[in-house]
Amino acid sequence: MTGTFKANNPYNTFLLLVYGLLLKLPMFLHPVIPVPQQTDGFLYKALLIQLTKTVGTTIPFIYPFISFLLLYTQAVTFNKLANDQRLMQKPNYLTAMAYLLITSLFKEWNFLSAPLIVNTLLIWVWANMSGLYNDKKAKSTLFNIGMGIGIATFFYFPSIAFAILIIVGLTVTRPFKLAEWMIALLGIITPYYFLLAYVFLTDKWKGYKFPGFAVSLPKFYESRWAMAAIIIVLVATVIGLFFIQQNFRRQLVQTRKSWNLVFLYFLVAVFVPFINATHSFQYWILCAIPLSAFVGSAFLYPSKRWFPQLLHWLMVAFVIAFSYFVK
Repeated sequence: MTGTFKANNPYNTFLLLVYGLLLKLPMFLHPVIPVPQQTDGFLYKALLIQLTKTVGTTIPFIYPFISFLLLYTQAVTFNKLANDQRLMQKPNYLTAMAYLLITSLFKEWNFLSAPLIVNTLLIWVWANMSGLYNDKKAKSTLFNIGMGIGIATFFYFPSIAFAILIIVGLTVTRPFKLAEWMIALLGIITPYYFLLAYVFLTDKWKGYKFPGFAVSLPKFYESRWAMAAIIIVLVATVIGLFFIQQNFRRQLVQTRKSWNLVFLYFLVAVFVPFINATHSFQYWILCAIPLSAFVGSAFLYPSKRWFPQLLHWLMVAFVIAFSYFVK
């Protein structure tokens, strides 16, 4: 399977769809109706209310359908952007394959959650940050990036932490210009300006609650199988990072900057659950995007063909075990 997705063949987009459906079949067999949490934003809660009014519990299939649509489009989109930024030695579909595979290892990552929706916005933010290196309209791009982060907080408030991606990303990609930093900050604030204007004009001050956040130690799985899956992902990540480091100095300056932003993306995503008032493993799905780039490298670079195949089928075996045998 890894050999198939190593090729940059347009037919792989369809094969990836079939691959994803087979991996995620259990989410359709046992659909989960999502429940909003304390730190979820009002747009996410409004979406769930609208879905409840429309289909309620009579068509629970709609929830995994939307989840799969988001996961598949995120996989394909990030894979294309990774190829455009030349993150790897040659264009391939391994990043998309890795994303669908990683998110299948943990049931919570297949739920229609606020962080899952936010992932779509963050992929767009990362792509625009990576293009700042030679962007002639950087101020407009930075304002749009800030807007993207601001809107993301309306779905999941702790995603405000990704403002760090803008701050450090600007340091990595461009020389310091105070005006650009202020424009990015203005972009983050702008959605809140319109939100507060709406709340004020409609006199809904009493009904509006600020979601907020809380610093806490997140709780992990207690299942041995789940811990084993986490270890496999970490091992694959370390292997991928090893090969990325091996090829790092051979890459173009722009590509190295894009990789630095992926590393930063991962560090911020790991930090976010620590400012979350609700303990749930579904919030760790924010790590899946950068992890897919690392694990994709572990599938691409090893000279021994049997190693990526072994790693892939081991992860698939864990997906099957979690889905059908582990309660």
